Amino acid sequence: MTPTDPAPDPADCEPRTPAVSGADGFHHSALDRAAVKIVRAGPTDAAELTAIAFRAKAHWGYPESWLRRWEKALTVSPDHVRDHPTFAAVRDSRMVGFFSLLIRGREASLEHLWVLPPEIGRGVGSALFAAAEDIARSGGATCLKIESDPNTEAFYVRMGAVRHASVPAAMDGNERCLPLLEKRL
Repeated sequence: MTPTDPAPDPADCEPRTPAVSGADGFHHSALDRAAVKIVRAGPTDAAELTAIAFRAKAHWGYPESWLRRWEKALTVSPDHVRDHPTFAAVRDSRMVGFFSLLIRGREASLEHLWVLPPEIGRGVGSALFAAAEDIARSGGATCLKIESDPNTEAFYVRMGAVRHASVPAAMDGNERCLPLLEKRL
């Protein structure tokens, strides 16, 4: 939001009812879940992780101009991978998603969680989220914080996260808010 953009109406940032409640609405076969392995990513994987993030974000139909403006946020550097727990989901020897955490004491932030569009609904995101919870817990965190894209909020709610706030994030005059969620670990 720039200084000349009007502040969004607080009602526009209120929690929405998720599109799907309860079960995630997808049918995951045991084969889908079993075929995905979660492995530690290395600094040399940064370019591939970045490509996954861009493809996943583009899946939601955002204009190319917005994706360019989000380039810094979507780019995963080798230093980031080296300095923060970063894990990839691998299916058939190919990375299909990843997550990255920032752990500070008893609080962890989910910095990235991206899944390639053809893998959405096949259990990859759920497997990554479960692994992120485990890694955060093992690092001493008792709370996992998430700044979500509006399109993925329902996924995090299905994973047990609770929306506690939102932050205005207008783009080119389009009012939008980023849900802020957290999950007790």
